[in-house]
Order: sequence, then C-alpha cells, then structure tokens
Amino acid sequence: MKLESLELKYDKLFNNLKKESFLSMSALGGEIPFYIVPYNPEQENDVVQKTKQLKQRLSLDGISVFEINLFDLSLSMLEDRGILDKIVEKEKSLSKSKLFKTLQGVLDSETKLIPHIEQLVKDNPSQMLLLTGIGQVFPFIRSHTILNNLQNYIKDRPTIMFFPGIYGTDLSLFGKLKDDNYYRAFNLDTLNL
Repeated sequence: MKLESLELKYDKLFNNLKKESFLSMSALGGEIPFYIVPYNPEQENDVVQKTKQLKQRLSLDGISVFEINLFDLSLSMLEDRGILDKIVEKEKSLSKSKLFKTLQGVLDSETKLIPHIEQLVKDNPSQMLLLTGIGQVFPFIRSHTILNNLQNYIKDRPTIMFFPGIYGTDLSLFGKLKDDNYYRAFNLDTLNL
C-alpha cells in the first residue's frame, strides 16, 4: 500500500461529511448509511491525530460526532466484568488459542459487543458515528462482523469506519489479510458526493 497525503484525504473527507446530503442521507436511495475510510496502516498514528482534528473541525461547524474506538470499548467491557487484570496477568501463560477463545467469548460480537454499541449510540445522540480502533482488535473482533451486525441497529445516522487496509468489494485488513466481503458500505475515498 502506498502512503497517502493525509492533508488532502482529510480535507476531502471534511468537505464530504459536512454536506447536508451526506448528513441527511438523502442521496443513498434506501441503502444503509455505512461508509469506510481505508488507509495505509503504516500511517496509523497520523490517522488517529487527523481523525481527532476532523472531529474538532466538524464540531466547530456545528456537526455532532460520536466516536467509538473498538479497542477502548473492549478494554472497558473487560474491566467492567472484572477480568481485564486477570487476562493481562495470565496472558503469558495462556496459549494463543485459549486467549483467543476467552476474548471472543467475553467480547462476542452478536451477544455482547453489538448490544453494547447499540446502547452507547442510543445514549449519545449525534449526527454521525465514527468507528475506530479496528486494527487493534483484530483478530478477536472482525470488522465485517461489526458492520454486518450494526446494519440492523444503526440506520438513523451515517456510520463511518476507519479501516487500516484496502476496501473494494471486500475488506483487506492491513492490505494483507482478507477479512470478508462487505459490499454494502461506500468507500469515502472513491465516492463522489
């Protein structure tokens, strides 16, 4: 994957996200208001900073944004269940498969994570939702699973996933790992609004 000019990318993104047609979802023709912003994972730290600045710019323009970082949310959920410290303590002695099964059980997308996200979204009204921290939760949480499950719950505002990889008709995490097909989201790099 090539490095991008994040200045240009985020200026275009800002200009698209503040458009009334984007916010009102009027140009979707009944499609789900899900969008993906793919980026080179080598630019992760810069993307985190640019996304923070994007939220501030949108806020200054009077647009409310709610961000859910899946990594932070996962840690919070583990902490709420009182098992984060135990998992960290036992991580060295657990096999990778045991650790994977433990985390997948506690953070199961359909029964735990999605209902938690749904509640957070209900409790935090906004004009758009940003999903970040995607690469940090792999392989315990898969991006296509999140999108497939959220499409049943979040239809009242645009949802934008910042994805470290390539998005065409499928998701290629880090530009190397095929996550799964997900054709319902619009690629904000190539979408003309």
